[in-house]
Amino acid sequence: MRTSLPFDGPSRPLRLSLVAHERPFPTIKHVGEASKTHYLRKAVKSGFDDAAFIDTRGRISEATIWNLAFWDGEAVLWPEAELLPGVTMGIIHRQLKALGIIQRQEPISPSRVKNMKGAAVMNSWTPGVPVIALGSASLPISSTFQKILHHAYEREPLVDI
Repeated sequence: MRTSLPFDGPSRPLRLSLVAHERPFPTIKHVGEASKTHYLRKAVKSGFDDAAFIDTRGRISEATIWNLAFWDGEAVLWPEAELLPGVTMGIIHRQLKALGIIQRQEPISPSRVKNMKGAAVMNSWTPGVPVIALGSASLPISSTFQKILHHAYEREPLVDI
């Protein structure tokens, strides 16, 4: 369950650099990950907005503080890799299932990105900010995909705590 309305997050689509990196204990939320800040700063110095990670098997996993989702025009694709499944990702996954929207977990390689119809990042700020570039690959903005992600999130009941 969600407890508040999301912060809007970035006001424009993001360009993410791709870096070879695997977080230690990726499925456990913990502090002290200087690498996230290091790769974010390095990405910004290179003209990007943030960074996304590629694991040792060549799969895109997540971004510095974001989960990633992709759109193939028919289904929401979640990266198959070791990553921290965030709360917002869980909400959207649950609500997409309730809506009967197809979603799959698949390996997403950098070469596969160019065939995607859209991509987005999400975290506790927002249920979806469009990604217009991953490394050298450009991505279209899919208003359909954005509407799906935001609608799924908005379906989750608010709770008082």
